[in-house]
Amino acid sequence: MFTKILFATSGSPCCDAAARVAFDLAARYNAKLFVHHVLGVPSRGFSQVVVDVRTGEKVELDEDYTLWVKDELANTYDRQMKSGVDCEIETAVGIPHREVLRKARQEDVDLIVMGASTTGCEADADAYQRHFAGSTLQRVAKASKAPVLVVNRPVASFWGGFTNIVFGADFSKASEHAFKFALNTAKELDAKLHVFHAIDIGSTHSLISQKQLDDQMIEARDRMRRKYLIQTGDFKNVTADIWEGIPYVEIVKYAREKQADLIVMAHHSKDVGDEDSAFGHTLEQVLLRATCPVASVNRPDKIQTV
Repeated sequence: MFTKILFATSGSPCCDAAARVAFDLAARYNAKLFVHHVLGVPSRGFSQVVVDVRTGEKVELDEDYTLWVKDELANTYDRQMKSGVDCEIETAVGIPHREVLRKARQEDVDLIVMGASTTGCEADADAYQRHFAGSTLQRVAKASKAPVLVVNRPVASFWGGFTNIVFGADFSKASEHAFKFALNTAKELDAKLHVFHAIDIGSTHSLISQKQLDDQMIEARDRMRRKYLIQTGDFKNVTADIWEGIPYVEIVKYAREKQADLIVMAHHSKDVGDEDSAFGHTLEQVLLRATCPVASVNRPDKIQTV
């Protein structure tokens, strides 16, 4: 399923949940794991003084410091590394999201694993309070050719592999790539695939009538069949459900009900080069609230046909 996995980490406790999933995936699928840490941003030009991405402090960058950081990472993930995973610990200097993307391209990885913030616990807590994902994650997910698996909460890391996959359908063009990833994953791992759509009634300024809701239900079922279910072919381990409500709330509730260990959603991006664009509201909220890992799929590049 996966042959190369990139785990982007700050080495802080906030990345522990993502680490558990990254190492577990590598062990389960005998994949090569790259543990990647960005040391900091050069204070100017090619200066040897960098601004540490975790603390904001200026640090003299030399060979001893780099080796010390690698040793610290090795100690942090010592227990996971003893499992026999083929793992490389590497560091880089630069703007975090650019270096993560550079490494992903260089190694041609099949999956990137991240927490909602790779800059440390305080930033992560602040991101949750403000209800949006960290900028590094946003920018990586926006431009990554490979799916990005986000593990934001400790509870999301206690799992037994992919057995129940929920695909959040929104009928967009981007969702076609996400569905293929979800379907291929379910086929290869013989997992259950739950195709789910939530009719958004939370954004309406007036009450929706029952007839309008019934009409939307009928239309959504037809679109789900034509756009997604028709692609499942002889794969029978699939269900389809449509609920109404606030989409991110219903997706999280549905995933809990189905005991999902993975949620797959599309990351909408008209211009993948626009680094300042934020996640879609629904995906952001699911990332922050889900009790299982969430895969954000942006492009079709690394999605193979099973």
